[in-house]
Amino acid sequence: MPSTSICVYCGSRSGDNPAFAAEADTLGRAIAEAGWRLVYGAGDVGLMGTVARAAQNAGGETFGVIPTHLLDIEVGKTDLTRFVITETMHERKKVMLMNADAIVVLPGGAGSLDEFFEVLTWRQLGLHAKPIILLSVEAYWEPLSKLLDHVVDQGFADASLLRFVETTTGASDTISALRRALS
Repeated sequence: MPSTSICVYCGSRSGDNPAFAAEADTLGRAIAEAGWRLVYGAGDVGLMGTVARAAQNAGGETFGVIPTHLLDIEVGKTDLTRFVITETMHERKKVMLMNADAIVVLPGGAGSLDEFFEVLTWRQLGLHAKPIILLSVEAYWEPLSKLLDHVVDQGFADASLLRFVETTTGASDTISALRRALS
């Protein structure tokens, strides 16, 4: 098993902007080329499928985690290095985080936001110290970054919350940020 595992949260859809899928593909390849293992939601659709196929095509190890109720909806990708089926979404998120050294969040919807806020909350509470990176393809996560600033500005979180999240704009600067954070 590779010594480093990167958890990627991302959409089960590809979104309307082709740049999202292109960056997911680049990130998946880059994770494999770095000798790292991809940990993700085990779907074979949307950005999830794109990042996993890219990692596989580049010879990387893949660790997918999917709950039983999403096996058909997200088309469980069973040809991964490791394929884990959980009973619940909460168990899925826990298994993914516990098997990762860092988290990258590509564009996605409510599920990706749920995953992001859970790992951010757990980081804020001191339950882990893993790097969290928002890969903001074409400024996708800019509104989220502004929301986090607003939460701090309005006194609902300490400014230290903002230091738990790094924002990048592409796969190459994401890989650089991961190398810095994991060294």
